[in-house]
Amino acid sequence: MTATHPARPYAAGRLPRVPFPVVDEVDRHCAQDAEPSTIHIEVHLPGRVEEDRLRAAFTASLARFPRALMRERPRGPLARRYEWELTDGPDRDPVAFLPPAPGALDRARAASLAVAPPLTLSPPLRVEVVEEPGREGCVLVFTVHHTALDGPACLRLAATAAEIYSGRSLPPPSAPARPAAEPLPRHSGPSALTRPARVAAGTPDTVPGNGQLLAELPVPRREPGAPYTVNDQLMVATALTVADWNRRQGAAERPLRITMPVDDRTRGPEMPIGNGTRLVEVGFDAAEMAAGRDIAGLLRLTAERTRALKGQQRPQLGRSTSLLTTPLLPVAVRAAYTRGLRVLAGPWTSTTLLSNVGRIPYPLDFGDAGSSQALWISAPARMPRGLTFTTASTNGRLHLALRWSRTLLGDEDGEALLGLFTRHLAATSSEAP
Repeated sequence: MTATHPARPYAAGRLPRVPFPVVDEVDRHCAQDAEPSTIHIEVHLPGRVEEDRLRAAFTASLARFPRALMRERPRGPLARRYEWELTDGPDRDPVAFLPPAPGALDRARAASLAVAPPLTLSPPLRVEVVEEPGREGCVLVFTVHHTALDGPACLRLAATAAEIYSGRSLPPPSAPARPAAEPLPRHSGPSALTRPARVAAGTPDTVPGNGQLLAELPVPRREPGAPYTVNDQLMVATALTVADWNRRQGAAERPLRITMPVDDRTRGPEMPIGNGTRLVEVGFDAAEMAAGRDIAGLLRLTAERTRALKGQQRPQLGRSTSLLTTPLLPVAVRAAYTRGLRVLAGPWTSTTLLSNVGRIPYPLDFGDAGSSQALWISAPARMPRGLTFTTASTNGRLHLALRWSRTLLGDEDGEALLGLFTRHLAATSSEAP
């Protein structure tokens, strides 16, 4: 949720309401029980947290960001909007301490992909503290309902809870720097009207839902003054990974389009909570993905495209989607045609999504339990894309979450894709041979 729709106070005894912004409404329309729209976040701490103290810290954090204390308001059949109802406090305790047992982390990860927090209870997220016998420290496993919140917003809540828990206030981090608007380069990739490649099917699983692999990789090196960023290196590695995978699966070569979230919000205490990123698409011609490609040239070209796209102002999901959610018809009718259009537009949906959160701007210092040693975030991987790459960096290491739809790929396919990505990312490094 962004500040686009401020809360409307009502008479005494009635809670404030906020109409669903565009991103929330589209995600709500397209909800699927088989592939819940969840964001998975893991924060690894070297020590162990105190139960009562952590519960109190998260309760206080939510109180500082009242927009996170929301639940979907019941509506009638002719209602023209979904609405969030802002509550005075949590409907339930979002923090749970799981019984220490072997395999507890794997089970928490699986539940994070398979079971979304209900939108009817405030807040639409949960935090599970996981400890395992023989493993030092603990892991905070966040499950976030993406209809309500995105990963950076949840990290802001976690960072505030860490400050309260430790009693150490930190200076607010600065907002991400964005280049001035500039036109796309003359050769800016395939036309938006061209059908992009789909991720070729591997060996699908018989069980629906999402699969996931988490990996820790070195951050690729760049020469001083290089015209491209780590994000551009990740983008090139993603494109080459999908192109190589499709080639191995015998799929015809087609242009690629990769969705990239752009977040311009400040990271400080005034950060708007909700779904605040806008989505842009980076295109690659099939010839650019051919064998024997010039990696250095591809990095420079990608940097030109991403820099121009980041600097352009546009609605979060594009102008056509904004029109789609205009409340001229009852929300039930809009939901039906939105789902229908999503199916029809499936062949033109971008090939995959790369969400690079970048360097985590908070130490996530939980006092005696220590600061975050590693942090993973993974975005939903519903069809028709069916594959997402999400990266974050902590302590000079890159943490990659590879997530896929089981109706498209199996676990062995995920391992193969991870191997391809690791190799192609290393090839973008200035130290590559």
